[in-house]
Amino acid sequence: MKKTEKSQVNIKTALIVILIFIAGIYSGAILFTEVDTDTIQMITQPVLEKEVLYIDNPNSLIINLPAVNGNGTGVTAFLEVDVSSGSGLILVNVGNIITNFDTQASMRSAAEIASDYLNKSLEEVDITYNLVADASMLEGPSAGAAFTIATVLALSGSDINDKVMITGTINHDGSIGPAGRIKAKAIAAKEIGAETFLVPVGESYEYNETEFCSDYGIFKDYCQPELVPVKIEDLSGIRVVEVADLGEALEYFRA
Repeated sequence: MKKTEKSQVNIKTALIVILIFIAGIYSGAILFTEVDTDTIQMITQPVLEKEVLYIDNPNSLIINLPAVNGNGTGVTAFLEVDVSSGSGLILVNVGNIITNFDTQASMRSAAEIASDYLNKSLEEVDITYNLVADASMLEGPSAGAAFTIATVLALSGSDINDKVMITGTINHDGSIGPAGRIKAKAIAAKEIGAETFLVPVGESYEYNETEFCSDYGIFKDYCQPELVPVKIEDLSGIRVVEVADLGEALEYFRA
Protein backbone atom coordinates (compact mmCIF):
# COMPACT_ATOMS: atom_id res chain seq x y z
CA MET A 1 0.00 0.00 0.00
CA LYS A 2 1.28 3.40 -0.88
CA LYS A 3 2.17 5.78 1.91
CA THR A 4 -0.56 8.28 0.87
CA GLU A 5 -3.30 5.59 0.84
CA LYS A 6 -2.13 4.25 4.23
CA SER A 7 -2.31 7.74 5.68
CA GLN A 8 -5.88 8.18 4.38
CA VAL A 9 -6.92 4.86 5.97
CA ASN A 10 -5.47 5.93 9.32
CA ILE A 11 -7.36 9.23 9.13
CA LYS A 12 -10.64 7.45 8.36
CA THR A 13 -10.09 5.02 11.25
CA ALA A 14 -9.36 7.90 13.62
CA LEU A 15 -12.52 9.71 12.52
CA ILE A 16 -14.65 6.60 13.13
CA VAL A 17 -13.18 6.17 16.64
CA ILE A 18 -13.86 9.85 17.42
CA LEU A 19 -17.47 9.59 16.20
CA ILE A 20 -18.05 6.46 18.33
CA PHE A 21 -16.54 8.25 21.36
CA ILE A 22 -18.77 11.32 20.84
CA ALA A 23 -21.86 9.11 20.44
CA GLY A 24 -21.00 7.34 23.70
CA ILE A 25 -20.67 10.63 25.59
CA TYR A 26 -24.01 11.86 24.20
CA SER A 27 -25.82 8.64 25.16
CA GLY A 28 -24.30 8.72 28.63
CA ALA A 29 -25.35 12.33 29.11
CA ILE A 30 -28.95 11.48 28.23
CA LEU A 31 -28.92 8.47 30.57
CA PHE A 32 -27.54 10.38 33.56
CA THR A 33 -29.87 13.30 32.93
CA GLU A 34 -32.83 10.93 33.18
CA VAL A 35 -31.46 9.40 36.40
CA ASP A 36 -30.91 12.83 37.92
CA THR A 37 -34.45 13.89 37.02
CA ASP A 38 -35.91 10.80 38.68
CA THR A 39 -33.76 11.39 41.75
CA ILE A 40 -34.90 15.02 42.05
CA GLN A 41 -38.53 13.97 41.76
CA MET A 42 -38.04 11.40 44.50
CA ILE A 43 -36.33 13.87 46.83
CA THR A 44 -38.80 16.71 46.30
CA GLN A 45 -42.03 14.74 46.52
CA PRO A 46 -44.48 16.50 48.86
CA VAL A 47 -45.01 15.35 52.44
CA LEU A 48 -48.33 13.58 52.82
CA GLU A 49 -50.94 15.02 55.12
CA LYS A 50 -52.03 12.87 58.03
CA GLU A 51 -55.61 12.68 56.71
CA VAL A 52 -54.61 10.89 53.49
CA LEU A 53 -52.45 8.24 55.13
CA TYR A 54 -55.11 5.70 55.93
CA ILE A 55 -55.18 2.57 53.81
CA ASP A 56 -58.66 1.07 53.32
CA ASN A 57 -58.04 -1.75 55.77
CA PRO A 58 -59.64 -2.41 59.16
CA ASN A 59 -56.24 -3.28 60.61
CA SER A 60 -54.67 0.07 59.84
CA LEU A 61 -54.01 2.85 62.32
CA ILE A 62 -51.92 5.96 62.89
CA ILE A 63 -49.89 6.84 65.95
CA ASN A 64 -48.45 10.28 66.66
CA LEU A 65 -44.71 10.32 67.26
CA PRO A 66 -42.87 13.03 69.20
CA ALA A 67 -39.59 14.05 67.57
CA VAL A 68 -37.04 16.85 67.66
CA ASN A 69 -35.83 18.74 64.59
CA GLY A 70 -32.33 20.00 63.90
CA ASN A 71 -33.00 23.19 65.85
CA GLY A 72 -33.87 21.27 69.01
CA THR A 73 -37.57 22.11 68.68
CA GLY A 74 -40.18 19.44 69.30
CA VAL A 75 -42.21 18.35 66.26
CA THR A 76 -44.74 15.63 65.56
CA ALA A 77 -44.31 12.78 63.10
CA PHE A 78 -46.94 10.25 62.08
CA LEU A 79 -46.60 6.51 61.67
CA GLU A 80 -49.24 4.46 59.89
CA VAL A 81 -49.16 0.72 60.51
CA ASP A 82 -51.09 -1.45 58.07
CA VAL A 83 -51.60 -5.18 58.56
CA SER A 84 -52.86 -7.25 55.64
CA SER A 85 -52.88 -10.88 54.54
CA GLY A 86 -49.50 -11.87 53.20
CA SER A 87 -46.40 -13.95 53.66
CA GLY A 88 -44.52 -12.40 56.58
CA LEU A 89 -43.15 -9.30 54.86
CA ILE A 90 -42.17 -6.22 56.88
CA LEU A 91 -42.24 -3.19 54.60
CA VAL A 92 -40.98 0.28 55.45
CA ASN A 93 -41.95 3.41 53.49
CA VAL A 94 -40.16 6.55 54.69
CA GLY A 95 -41.24 8.77 51.77
CA ASN A 96 -38.95 11.76 51.49
CA ILE A 97 -37.46 11.40 54.98
CA ILE A 98 -33.85 10.40 55.51
CA THR A 99 -33.68 7.87 58.31
CA ASN A 100 -30.83 6.13 59.99
CA PHE A 101 -30.55 2.36 60.01
CA ASP A 102 -31.58 2.24 63.68
CA THR A 103 -34.98 3.79 62.91
CA GLN A 104 -35.81 1.12 60.35
CA ALA A 105 -34.33 -1.58 62.58
CA SER A 106 -36.64 -0.38 65.36
CA MET A 107 -39.64 -1.07 63.12
CA ARG A 108 -38.48 -4.63 62.50
CA SER A 109 -37.90 -5.12 66.23
CA ALA A 110 -41.35 -3.67 66.93
CA ALA A 111 -42.96 -6.34 64.74
CA GLU A 112 -41.04 -9.13 66.47
CA ILE A 113 -41.78 -7.85 69.99
CA ALA A 114 -45.46 -7.34 69.14
CA SER A 115 -45.60 -10.89 67.78
CA ASP A 116 -44.14 -12.26 71.03
CA TYR A 117 -46.40 -10.09 73.19
CA LEU A 118 -49.56 -11.28 71.41
CA ASN A 119 -48.21 -14.82 70.89
CA LYS A 120 -49.22 -14.39 67.27
CA SER A 121 -47.28 -15.58 64.23
CA LEU A 122 -46.52 -13.09 61.47
CA GLU A 123 -46.07 -15.74 58.78
CA GLU A 124 -49.44 -15.07 57.12
CA VAL A 125 -49.52 -11.27 57.31
CA ASP A 126 -47.60 -8.38 55.82
CA ILE A 127 -46.91 -5.31 57.96
CA THR A 128 -46.35 -1.97 56.24
CA TYR A 129 -44.94 1.01 58.12
CA ASN A 130 -45.55 4.41 56.50
CA LEU A 131 -43.60 7.18 58.19
CA VAL A 132 -44.33 10.87 57.64
CA ALA A 133 -42.56 13.72 59.44
CA ASP A 134 -42.37 17.49 59.17
CA ALA A 135 -38.61 17.22 58.88
CA SER A 136 -36.04 16.10 56.33
CA MET A 137 -34.41 13.64 58.71
CA LEU A 138 -35.63 11.34 61.46
CA GLU A 139 -33.12 9.37 63.43
CA GLY A 140 -32.66 7.47 66.63
CA PRO A 141 -34.45 4.47 68.16
CA SER A 142 -36.44 6.46 70.74
CA ALA A 143 -39.70 5.84 68.83
CA GLY A 144 -39.33 2.09 69.33
CA ALA A 145 -41.98 1.93 72.07
CA ALA A 146 -44.46 3.83 69.88
CA PHE A 147 -43.71 1.57 66.89
CA THR A 148 -44.39 -1.51 69.02
CA ILE A 149 -47.60 -0.16 70.56
CA ALA A 150 -48.99 0.70 67.12
CA THR A 151 -48.06 -2.75 65.81
CA VAL A 152 -49.75 -4.54 68.72
CA LEU A 153 -52.94 -2.56 68.24
CA ALA A 154 -52.94 -3.04 64.46
CA LEU A 155 -52.34 -6.79 64.75
CA SER A 156 -55.18 -7.12 67.25
CA GLY A 157 -57.56 -4.88 65.29
CA SER A 158 -57.88 -2.41 68.17
CA ASP A 159 -58.53 1.31 68.05
CA ILE A 160 -55.97 3.78 69.38
CA ASN A 161 -56.37 6.64 71.84
CA ASP A 162 -54.83 9.55 69.92
CA LYS A 163 -54.80 11.73 73.03
CA VAL A 164 -51.76 9.80 74.27
CA MET A 165 -48.17 9.95 73.01
CA ILE A 166 -45.01 8.18 74.14
CA THR A 167 -41.25 8.39 73.79
CA GLY A 168 -38.80 5.64 74.66
CA THR A 169 -36.84 2.76 73.22
CA ILE A 170 -38.13 -0.80 73.43
CA ASN A 171 -36.17 -3.81 74.64
CA HIS A 172 -36.67 -7.40 73.51
CA ASP A 173 -38.48 -8.24 76.76
CA GLY A 174 -40.96 -5.39 76.33
CA SER A 175 -39.36 -3.07 78.86
CA ILE A 176 -39.16 0.58 77.86
CA GLY A 177 -35.71 2.15 77.72
CA PRO A 178 -34.48 5.75 77.88
CA ALA A 179 -35.07 8.60 75.45
CA GLY A 180 -33.73 12.11 75.05
CA ARG A 181 -35.10 15.65 74.69
CA ILE A 182 -38.12 14.81 76.86
CA LYS A 183 -39.23 18.40 77.49
CA ALA A 184 -39.16 19.39 73.80
CA LYS A 185 -41.16 16.28 72.89
CA ALA A 186 -43.66 16.89 75.68
CA ILE A 187 -44.24 20.42 74.42
CA ALA A 188 -44.80 19.08 70.88
CA ALA A 189 -47.30 16.55 72.26
CA LYS A 190 -49.16 19.31 74.06
CA GLU A 191 -49.28 21.47 70.93
CA ILE A 192 -50.84 18.72 68.80
CA GLY A 193 -53.60 18.18 71.35
CA ALA A 194 -52.38 15.17 73.35
CA GLU A 195 -53.47 15.01 76.98
CA THR A 196 -51.04 12.41 78.34
CA PHE A 197 -47.36 11.95 77.54
CA LEU A 198 -45.72 8.66 78.52
CA VAL A 199 -42.00 8.58 79.32
CA PRO A 200 -39.52 5.96 80.54
CA VAL A 201 -39.10 5.42 84.26
CA GLY A 202 -36.98 8.16 85.85
CA GLU A 203 -37.44 10.64 83.00
CA SER A 204 -40.40 12.72 84.15
CA TYR A 205 -38.02 15.29 85.63
CA GLU A 206 -35.25 17.43 84.27
CA TYR A 207 -32.65 19.26 86.33
CA ASN A 208 -32.06 22.98 86.33
CA GLU A 209 -28.65 24.23 87.41
CA THR A 210 -28.73 26.92 90.07
CA GLU A 211 -26.31 28.40 92.60
CA PHE A 212 -26.52 28.32 96.36
CA CYS A 213 -24.56 31.06 98.11
CA SER A 214 -23.75 31.41 101.80
CA ASP A 215 -21.12 32.77 104.16
CA TYR A 216 -18.39 30.50 105.51
CA GLY A 217 -16.35 32.23 108.19
CA ILE A 218 -14.32 34.90 106.47
CA PHE A 219 -15.67 33.87 103.05
CA LYS A 220 -18.62 35.98 101.99
CA ASP A 221 -21.11 34.87 99.40
CA TYR A 222 -19.44 31.54 98.75
CA CYS A 223 -21.45 29.94 95.89
CA GLN A 224 -21.62 26.42 94.59
CA PRO A 225 -23.72 24.89 91.77
CA GLU A 226 -26.76 22.75 92.52
CA LEU A 227 -29.05 20.70 90.29
CA VAL A 228 -32.70 21.17 91.16
CA PRO A 229 -35.29 18.67 89.85
CA VAL A 230 -38.24 20.16 87.98
CA LYS A 231 -41.27 18.22 86.75
CA ILE A 232 -41.48 18.16 82.97
CA GLU A 233 -45.24 18.19 83.48
CA ASP A 234 -44.93 21.68 84.97
CA LEU A 235 -42.63 22.86 82.18
CA SER A 236 -44.75 21.56 79.31
CA GLY A 237 -48.32 21.82 80.60
CA ILE A 238 -49.16 18.20 79.72
CA ARG A 239 -49.72 15.26 82.03
CA VAL A 240 -46.50 13.22 82.13
CA VAL A 241 -46.62 9.57 83.27
CA GLU A 242 -43.72 7.16 83.68
CA VAL A 243 -44.24 3.64 82.28
CA ALA A 244 -41.94 0.67 82.72
CA ASP A 245 -43.04 -1.71 79.99
CA LEU A 246 -45.23 -2.36 76.99
CA GLY A 247 -48.15 -3.66 79.03
CA GLU A 248 -48.36 -0.51 81.13
CA ALA A 249 -48.17 1.73 78.08
CA LEU A 250 -50.90 -0.17 76.23
CA GLU A 251 -53.35 0.52 79.06
CA TYR A 252 -53.20 4.20 78.13
CA PHE A 253 -53.32 3.67 74.36
CA ARG A 254 -56.29 1.33 74.13
CA ALA A 255 -59.30 3.39 73.05
